[in-house]
Amino acid sequence: MEHPTSSSSVLLLRCLLLLFLAPQIQCDDLINKTCRKTPDYNLCVSSLQSNPKSLDADVQGLADIMANITLSNATDTLSYIQILVSQTKDPMLEQSLAFCAEVYIPVVQYILPQAINVFNKGGYGFAKYGISYAADEVGSCTVSKKSPLADRKQLMLDLCGVTVAIINILLKK
Repeated sequence: MEHPTSSSSVLLLRCLLLLFLAPQIQCDDLINKTCRKTPDYNLCVSSLQSNPKSLDADVQGLADIMANITLSNATDTLSYIQILVSQTKDPMLEQSLAFCAEVYIPVVQYILPQAINVFNKGGYGFAKYGISYAADEVGSCTVSKKSPLADRKQLMLDLCGVTVAIINILLKK
C-alpha cells in the first residue's frame, strides 16, 4: 500500500512543475507560431530562443529582439570585414572587402539603429522599410561564394528577411 503523503508529494511536485513549465510552453508556442510565418523558420526559432528576453515577449518584443540580433550580426560582420581588409595581400580582394565595409558602416551606424528606434516608438512601416533597405545595401556587397564573407552576407540577408516578416505580422493586426 502506498503511503498517503508520498502520493501527495508527487501531486504537489507535478503541480509545481506545471506552474514553472507552462510559461515556457506558451513562449515556445508564440515563437513557433511567429516563426512559421517567416522565410527561415529554423533561423528564427534558434535566434529567438537564444535570447532569454523572448521568454516573456509578445510579437512586438520578438520583432525587437530579432531586429537587435540583426544589428548585432551586422556589427560583428563589419568588424570581421575590417580584419579581413587588414590581413589580405590580394589588392582585388582588398578593394572588394573595402567596398563591403563601406556598405556595412551606414547599416550599422545609422540604418538599423534608426529602424529599431522608430520601431520601438510604433513606427512599424518605417522600421520595415529601414530593415529592407539594410538588406538591399548588404546585397550590394558582391563577394564570391568562396569568400570568407559569403556565409556572413547570406546570414545577414536571412536575418533581415525574418525580422521584416515578423514586423509584417504586426502590420497586419
